Amino acid sequence: MFFEKLSKVDLNLLLTLHLLLEEKSVTRAAQRLCLSQSAVSKNLAKLREQFNDPLFTRTAYGLLPTAKARNLQRQLQTLLSHLESITESATFEPQRSHYRFRVGLVESTYPLLLPHFMSYILNEAPNVMLDTHAWDTNTLKKLQSGEMDIGITGKDLDPKYANITMHMPADIRGQEIYRDSQMCLVRQDHPVLTQEWTLDTYLQQRHVQVRCDGKDQWLLDYKLADKGLERSIGIIVPDFNSAASLCTHTDLVFTAPSHFIKLIAKQLNLVVLPLPTELPQMAYTLFWHQQKDNDAANCWLRNIIISHCKDLSASTIADTQ
Repeated sequence: MFFEKLSKVDLNLLLTLHLLLEEKSVTRAAQRLCLSQSAVSKNLAKLREQFNDPLFTRTAYGLLPTAKARNLQRQLQTLLSHLESITESATFEPQRSHYRFRVGLVESTYPLLLPHFMSYILNEAPNVMLDTHAWDTNTLKKLQSGEMDIGITGKDLDPKYANITMHMPADIRGQEIYRDSQMCLVRQDHPVLTQEWTLDTYLQQRHVQVRCDGKDQWLLDYKLADKGLERSIGIIVPDFNSAASLCTHTDLVFTAPSHFIKLIAKQLNLVVLPLPTELPQMAYTLFWHQQKDNDAANCWLRNIIISHCKDLSASTIADTQ
């Protein structure tokens, strides 16, 4: 019975469904499949019959997946990832490869890490693509399922808080890339610039907070709470750039990794201040699933990132901007 069911499955139809779910467009899916629109439409008709569901409804904004299609999407991503692994060569040839690496990145890695290895990748593997996504609460699960190849985000080094801020599954591997400390950002002519910059002064301010990994708090807040202290958060935003931008026209204080603070301060003409309390450094860390330990393509990308970032320091980044 198992083989009879499998023999009726057309993998080309599943690939069509996967791309329709990604593109929300018959035209764009057809372009990626190198098929005509009519051929993709015929495949969609077969898929609707196979799954006994319309799968999509047409809207002014493209194809809208049904609940059934959204459920299939999660399963398809895992299935196709495993099929891709099965068909991969035991070796990886960068010059010939058209591999699409799916990468989850915390926002601050774009100015910090990517400039150190992207040029090399583009030169050595001219047809390879890095498909990057924001690191979020589902990234580790996507590494486990094979939907993503690698991820990079900050990891707290204080063992007391590491599992609170980010619980790490046993089957996820990690390699530290770079350690960074925290600094503060305020606007020019901010009132605190005429005061002594102490922890009391810091806590008297209103703060802008970035929601990281789905959490509204991070190590600093836990460390302050240990002392019975708390910051006054005026606004929580989804990304670092928005937080810094708010500092240009408010009295909000933004606390973030030093390399990002120094870079954005130059761009937005803001003032950098030290964090007036002790806080352990955090480590930008490269993550992947243990099943990718010996995967040729994954090893190639990991080795490039690690080797090109091994000498990275906050001063190096500051000097090169």
